[in-house]
Amino acid sequence: MARRRRFSEEAFGPTMERLMAEANVTYRELAARTKLSAGYLNHLVHGNRPVPSNDVVKTLADALEVEPEHFREYRLRTITEKLEAMPELIDRLYKRLG
Repeated sequence: MARRRRFSEEAFGPTMERLMAEANVTYRELAARTKLSAGYLNHLVHGNRPVPSNDVVKTLADALEVEPEHFREYRLRTITEKLEAMPELIDRLYKRLG
């Protein structure tokens, strides 16, 4: 079995789908673990719903036995929150990337 990467490089839905397959977990089983509906989980996997809040991502990560940081979108939100508290860094990054 291939070793799991610490951080996913895929979008949220494909990452969830891969983690569910690796853990051999169905939508119904994941729904029971998380108290979320199987239909909602299916919508998340197929991109029919936006990436959920960080609290829901944490719940899903716990149920799938990974850290929330495994999900790329969680990492992006964390970085964005930290950047918003440092406007001078935003300006420096913007100038450097522009």
